[in-house]
Amino acid sequence: MDGETDLRAIYAASAGRLVAVLYALTGDFAEAEDAVHEAFARALSRPAQLRKVDSPEAWLRTVAMNVARTRFRRRVLLDRILHSGRLRRPESTPPISPDRIALAEAMQDLPRPVRECLVLHYIADLTIADVAAVQQCSVDAVKSRLMRGRRALAARLGDKEESRA
Repeated sequence: MDGETDLRAIYAASAGRLVAVLYALTGDFAEAEDAVHEAFARALSRPAQLRKVDSPEAWLRTVAMNVARTRFRRRVLLDRILHSGRLRRPESTPPISPDRIALAEAMQDLPRPVRECLVLHYIADLTIADVAAVQQCSVDAVKSRLMRGRRALAARLGDKEESRA
């Protein structure tokens, strides 16, 4: 097998069948697609292992079925915990505001390191030093990325005051 090229051919030839099998097992099309995509992601991360098998589609089907089983077990466990009363479901999920959607879209346009800095610092509430440790860079690099990210978001979202700063 020639790595990624052959995996593309296997995907083209077998992904539809694999999704159909997993859909029949799970009854959830999105879950079936997720399990199949996870199986292909694992194959991509272990190309040597896929080269060793006689039938790549059978290997992928087994991996996808195991992924689906694991997810099912986790859902059952969560349902048991919820029904036991040890954990409560939120009464309702508040709707996502248009501002939050615009922010999420604008964040996707940022370079990955800048976006990660913003998320880790402002959403995960890590200190600048902790963000530097996670990203394996200097504190000054994190500060620079945060400043560039804030300016880019301000310009994209139309915040005049922040874009001038």
